[in-house]
Amino acid sequence: MTYFTYKNQQLHAEDFALQQIAAEFGTPCYVYSKTAIEQNWQEYVQALNQYPVAHKLFYAVKANSNLAILQVLASLGAGFDAVSGGEIQRILAAGVSPEKIVFSGVGKSVAEISLAIDLGIYSINVESAAELIRINTIAQQKNQRVNIAIRVNPDVSANSHPYISTGSKQNKFGIAYSEAIDICQQAVSLPNLNLKGITCHIGSQIVTMQPFMQALEQLSNLVDKLTTLGIKLEYLDIGGGLGVRYKDENPPSPQEYIQTILDKIANKDIEIHFEPGRSIVANAGILLTKVEYIKTSENSKFCIVDAAMNDLIRPALYQSYHEIVAVSNQPTVTTDQYAIVGPVCESGDFFAQARELAVQADDLLAIKSAGAYGFSMSSNYNTRPRCAEVLVDKDKAYLIRERETVEQLLQNEKLLNAARFIPSRL
Repeated sequence: MTYFTYKNQQLHAEDFALQQIAAEFGTPCYVYSKTAIEQNWQEYVQALNQYPVAHKLFYAVKANSNLAILQVLASLGAGFDAVSGGEIQRILAAGVSPEKIVFSGVGKSVAEISLAIDLGIYSINVESAAELIRINTIAQQKNQRVNIAIRVNPDVSANSHPYISTGSKQNKFGIAYSEAIDICQQAVSLPNLNLKGITCHIGSQIVTMQPFMQALEQLSNLVDKLTTLGIKLEYLDIGGGLGVRYKDENPPSPQEYIQTILDKIANKDIEIHFEPGRSIVANAGILLTKVEYIKTSENSKFCIVDAAMNDLIRPALYQSYHEIVAVSNQPTVTTDQYAIVGPVCESGDFFAQARELAVQADDLLAIKSAGAYGFSMSSNYNTRPRCAEVLVDKDKAYLIRERETVEQLLQNEKLLNAARFIPSRL
């Protein structure tokens, strides 16, 4: 079900007209449907509740980390998967208990690990032998025992873009499957660690079950081998990665995804964890933008909008497809074929090539399926303030992030005559 529909020829988010949002909050801005986020989360909950198996759901914060969205998910009982100390602090700021947080990521600093231990988070996902030792050392210094899981790299291709594939042996993530047993044995021998589970995450935007099942087969075998060695795990974390429809993909539904996985491991006496991100928020959000110019060159026609690659980098970075539609369904001009581009000084600053649109200057466009890895990957390139974010709940629109100002971008910078300096001592 979509929550972005035309009513009286005007595109709405739930029951609120996008045209009114643009007039009230300006463009570009992200607009999210609260109901869509809730429904997407509840699909996982309802699917899991059909099985008599212990389970936990952790939302992957990197997909969309706005505090209000974290708050909405927390109200539904979500746990949260963080990949930085900053994300941990963001989750706490949304009112979430530390016991609801797992901490992943390949390069955890001493300060980040210390923060996680001090807070008493649910678990730290270990991604290397060196990190295992670092966590134990810090825990020893603090006289604490820390819950950990070992992230295993099963060497499985996600069959998605190379930049979002994380489970092959050439990727930086996790511990090689061939080394996993040795690392688990080392973990249980260290005095300040509690080995609670194993986890994997093979990539993002996966649209068939085959990669998940290959990874699950590897993890299931690993659980059995560890059991024979006397290492009893409490949980198996399947990670996230379930894809969504951007164009013509046909990914499994959360129901199909969970059913297939749980049927495969029905004989295992172990708790199951999932970490959905993209599938919760991607299609719950759009990027609203205004047409600045229509430009015709010798070989091309350009629709130049006020959003740019710094606002939504996915097309430039991954060559990703996003459907783009006019907010008004009453075109006053004829349809033509355009490259839809932004004002940033890069040829890679585009959202689409060769799209059919009936559009003119000052029209509003909606770039769809932008709720995941949109604002969370945005930047200030070309000294462009990051845009506003709006959450719609039925017939109400809430400004959940103020638009940045140039003054805010400059406030931490110093002219040379006002900058602190340190003389060389070498």
